[in-house]
Amino acid sequence: MSILLNFAMFPTDKGSSVSNYVSKVIKYIDESGVPYKLNPMGTSIETETMEEALAIVQGAYNILEPVSDRIYSTINIDARKGKSNMITGKIASIEAKIGDVNK
Repeated sequence: MSILLNFAMFPTDKGSSVSNYVSKVIKYIDESGVPYKLNPMGTSIETETMEEALAIVQGAYNILEPVSDRIYSTINIDARKGKSNMITGKIASIEAKIGDVNK
């Protein structure tokens, strides 16, 4: 099974630039060992179970909660049985049809 979860999470009470806080979340994701891809509007992760994916989201929240009174997040999930490596496979499927895309 493949759980693709794309999310953004950041404090809303820390001014117009929150990269200092977001970088701590990205470091946590990197150290977790799950495959991930950073994008300009969030981060995509891939896990084998929904529990694993949601644990990453909870861990990200746990990093931000002590330093912020308000945390904004968005989450999109694609859960697919019988598949793996969708974090790169979905892009490869499009590229097979139209050629290289900007990644």
